[in-house]
Amino acid sequence: MQYLDYIVQHYSWQGVALAAAILVLFIVQLYYYAVIYGRVAAFRNSRRRKHLQQEPAVSVVVPLFSEDYDYLDTRLRSLLAQRYQAPYEVVVVYVGADNDFYEELTALRLHYPNLVVTKIQYNPRFPISTKMAINVGIKSARHEHILLTTTDAEPASEQWLEMMGKAFMRGDVVLGYTAIERKAGLVNYLIRLSRLHISMAWLARAVSGRTYRGSRCNIGFTKELYFGVKGFTHLNMNIGENDLFIQRISTYDNVSVVLIPKGTMVERQWGGLRWWLSHLHHYAEAYRFYPIAARNAMEWDVASQMLFFLTVLTALVFMPLEFKAVAALLLIIRYVVVVARVSSIAKRVGERGVVLRYFLFDLINPLMVICLRVAMMRKDTTAWK
Repeated sequence: MQYLDYIVQHYSWQGVALAAAILVLFIVQLYYYAVIYGRVAAFRNSRRRKHLQQEPAVSVVVPLFSEDYDYLDTRLRSLLAQRYQAPYEVVVVYVGADNDFYEELTALRLHYPNLVVTKIQYNPRFPISTKMAINVGIKSARHEHILLTTTDAEPASEQWLEMMGKAFMRGDVVLGYTAIERKAGLVNYLIRLSRLHISMAWLARAVSGRTYRGSRCNIGFTKELYFGVKGFTHLNMNIGENDLFIQRISTYDNVSVVLIPKGTMVERQWGGLRWWLSHLHHYAEAYRFYPIAARNAMEWDVASQMLFFLTVLTALVFMPLEFKAVAALLLIIRYVVVVARVSSIAKRVGERGVVLRYFLFDLINPLMVICLRVAMMRKDTTAWK
């Protein structure tokens, strides 16, 4: 008791409260990165029980809404040239009215017999949503097991389909990671790390049997599940196929998570930070429909980080030297734990060059989140029909 009185007399009640806040927030941050995200690093899909004895035949469905010749020459060919032991097809659903482009697309079947092309005639009076195009693609697919991707992404390797196809042997819902393409510059680094950090949250819950989303460029499910719930949910939204629908069909033990570099998709970066925040804002329209536990987990991660930084900064400015030293030590320990965990997860999914500049992302990410939360106060009408 005398020791406590001495501490209060030396640092005041405000100092004791500050120390308690720093310690609690430090423990919260350690819990996230050592325990919650540690589940991602420790997860091994091979430990799950098989319900199929060999890789199933797979249909890859891709909606195509523009006359993108670059896609035909590069990313589509990467899909069509996958190494896979079982039969597979790539179903491209073209929504448009350009006959020349459609002819060039269908001409690819001369070289790739596993290409299936379905056309939906574009009519500005009756817009076609992504969900409608995917629905047509699923109905056109010959195989029971469906993988969805987008024209923005391409496989990181020729074994992508093999990794995702084998995952169907252990679950009827398959989730894979999607990275942002690697470029030079700080902006690209921040965007790539932002994608990794966001993915860590949903991957942690997916490997724990509490799935609430996946990557729109790298998800799969069976036709039985799809038609069993009568297709996609939230048809008044132009988004939701990778989260709101996945929430509906996922159970505790039917989700198979692919955490291997060969099973990663790589998505193109179309702009800078403004584009990235706009991209996040668009898909965040579905955020309000997420389970409350998932939202709380995401919010507390960033909130505890911001509060920890603020309390440590307060200690470094106003408190005595020994108090500053302890606060700085906790800050360093937290950073070492965070970098070690992020690095281990990055290796699992094929993200490279993460560690050296992570302190920049660690400082800037809370500001990016604040900007996103401010943007979310305004409704993104493009996400709604």
